[in-house]
Amino acid sequence: MKNDKEPLLQINHLKKYFPTPNGLLYAVDDVNFSIMEGETLGVVGESGCGKSTLGRAILRLHEPTSGEVYFRGENILNYNKKKMKELRKEMQIIFQDPYESLNPRMTVSQAIQAPLIIQGIYKASDHAALEKKTLEMMDLVGLARRVVNSYPHELDGGRRQRIGIARALALNPKFIVRDEPVSALDVSIQAQVLNLMQDLQEHLGLTYMFITHDLSVVRHLSTSIVVMYLGQMVEKGSPGQIFENPLHPYTKALLSAIPVPDPEKKMERIQLKGELTSPINVEPGCRFAKRCVYARPECRQKELELKEMEPGHFVSCMLCSG
Repeated sequence: MKNDKEPLLQINHLKKYFPTPNGLLYAVDDVNFSIMEGETLGVVGESGCGKSTLGRAILRLHEPTSGEVYFRGENILNYNKKKMKELRKEMQIIFQDPYESLNPRMTVSQAIQAPLIIQGIYKASDHAALEKKTLEMMDLVGLARRVVNSYPHELDGGRRQRIGIARALALNPKFIVRDEPVSALDVSIQAQVLNLMQDLQEHLGLTYMFITHDLSVVRHLSTSIVVMYLGQMVEKGSPGQIFENPLHPYTKALLSAIPVPDPEKKMERIQLKGELTSPINVEPGCRFAKRCVYARPECRQKELELKEMEPGHFVSCMLCSG
């Protein structure tokens, strides 16, 4: 059945280039996707593929070079500073390293209260209201009230990340970029934080963009998945399509690296060889061609576009599109 609802977030031809002494670095290059309200878009790929830059460009923490970012039907790249400040109430981010993202001079309560004061929801003198809201947010994310006056260095990684989640949720946003929110945490804590964020999504009706290296996690927590390589999308589809019928050679290589929890089962790892294409002053053609065993001469000459191979399953590869 066709979904006639408008997406909460629509990204059109988004680009983010950074100047370097040797030329332009193509961090995000012509990315397109949409996310419906209440869904989770998983974004995967190797370090340096542009995942985090993409998330920050959507929120305008990095100002995009070009493209369109529609939120609730409006292109927010046309917003002035005042409108962007207002939009921060609806679009937030949870950073990878909670220790680096928290002000070491702020207590737990001060960190949670800061966005509320900055956005003018409460005045700094509204002590009773701020304290009540702080305790509500701490309860929501499972932070013990006894740490309300603690500083980040006094807490473990799991508690620090819960502060970051509480801070992001304090403004009651609808869309949150989760930038590898558990990669800096101990494995024993990761599942707790991931389960918390899933419960919050159901409870608060949140929409997520989930940036991660953990392919086994993204399969179970995402509505759809985008695979990125050197700033570009190479494949997009549902978790079932990506994991059960991967089409792009890079996607297949990524999936082959997922650990198998069975010592008796042999892993069929696809070893990528060849040099990485430079993301600076990129040449036409597929950026994966130098590492791809199926590459043809035309792969290094022709610009490729995502092509729909089956309903909802897109891939950018001459091997698939002919």
